[in-house]
Amino acid sequence: MIQDQSESKKMTWYTLALMAFSTVWGFGNVVNGYVYFNGTQVIFSWILMFALYFVPYALMVGELGAAFKDSEGGVSSWVNATMGNKWAYYAGWTYWACHIVYISSKGTGGLRAMAWGILGNTNWYDKLPTYQVQLATLAVFLFFCWVTSRGMTVLKGLATVAGTSMFVMSILYIVMMFAAPAINPHANYLTIDLNWKHLLPTFNVKYLTSLSILVFAVGGCEKISPYVNKVKNPSKNFPRSMIALAVMVVVSAILGTFAMAMMFSPKVINADLDNYISNGAYIAFAKLGQYYHVGNLFMYIYAWCNVIGQFSTLVISIDAPLRMLLGSKEAQEFIPSKLLKLNKHGAYINGIWLVVVLSGGLILIQSVVPGSTQVMSQLVKLNSTTMPLRYLWVFAAYIALRKHRDKFKAGYEMTKSQGLAFTAGIWCFLVTLACCLLGIYSTDTFTLILNIATPIILIALGLILPAIKRREDAAKAN
Repeated sequence: MIQDQSESKKMTWYTLALMAFSTVWGFGNVVNGYVYFNGTQVIFSWILMFALYFVPYALMVGELGAAFKDSEGGVSSWVNATMGNKWAYYAGWTYWACHIVYISSKGTGGLRAMAWGILGNTNWYDKLPTYQVQLATLAVFLFFCWVTSRGMTVLKGLATVAGTSMFVMSILYIVMMFAAPAINPHANYLTIDLNWKHLLPTFNVKYLTSLSILVFAVGGCEKISPYVNKVKNPSKNFPRSMIALAVMVVVSAILGTFAMAMMFSPKVINADLDNYISNGAYIAFAKLGQYYHVGNLFMYIYAWCNVIGQFSTLVISIDAPLRMLLGSKEAQEFIPSKLLKLNKHGAYINGIWLVVVLSGGLILIQSVVPGSTQVMSQLVKLNSTTMPLRYLWVFAAYIALRKHRDKFKAGYEMTKSQGLAFTAGIWCFLVTLACCLLGIYSTDTFTLILNIATPIILIALGLILPAIKRREDAAKAN
């Protein structure tokens, strides 16, 4: 009877699928895809990315989740079980290091959202000297580092509310955009031309170096792995949730692209690319409000949801990856003891200082970039080349899982064929790595240097810390 009551409290597979969808997907992914891939031409790329990458990725996560349903550590736990604690440290380090760039973009994004929410545009904000904007961004970043060090959790609760509201706004945009012609038939809508010319992309250098944007957009479903054992019949229902997630993301991406195509011409976007990368979502909601005769109402709602979302995510991104890395028993033997220091509020204070140095340094370096819109555009691209590196560990863990198939019994398998399983794992690993490496390329020298230097510095630091730990242990032994 107790077991039945416990089972009744567990979530259904479709609840988990919706939770994963709101975590993985957002309106920004639709905008970035449309902007970077010349309008409706992104549909071909979305379909290709979903069929050859996202669907096997989601199914692999489903199998890993089913195999390690009692593990709540996510990717690091999977790597530890299949490859050992040293590799688990590197997986945890990669996850944390990728967030260094992400953290610096949250402050920038939050201030831009505030400009839209207060002024209704970014004309004044974008005219400010870049160093002033970056100093303001640094001040915001340092404030939220202090908030994190004090163990304040109120913004973590707001992150859930903001994330849900942003998800709702994303779906509403699609629904309301398709309904707009019936509400306001005389507004200026664009006709969607679905001939082959407007759907097939041009496979050039720009296309190949932008694929990391799509990989970044569809990745991250492994973040819900801690909820595996909170689902009814996890071996069966967790993979089912991953399949439902894949379907919802496919539908949202394609319908969102059609909605954008009714509103924006690719020629207009390409003529002012940095502006649309930085402000495209706000411009879209402002136009939507005009169609419904409510002015900038939708844009203001979206902007303030984004303000809360950006700043609350900033706190979580400082705190959660750090706790995953430094709080892992497997990783602690590779990390110097000074980084493991907790303050009276239970925060890893020296770890936070390391974040301050790295993310703060990145914010200051970008003071030399000519214009805040270009800073935002640069961060979007840098995130797309660094954040997907953490997905590599998912595929590495999956390959290791299938290699030791007899040792780890999963209630669900993506495929019974070992050859097909290894091919899928290696394929997704290579696609991720290739897209990240290609995404580094830029015609702008400063951006290129930043894209190369950032991952090198972070990887080097991850290799140096175990060496410091060994020296520390040797000193204690003597």
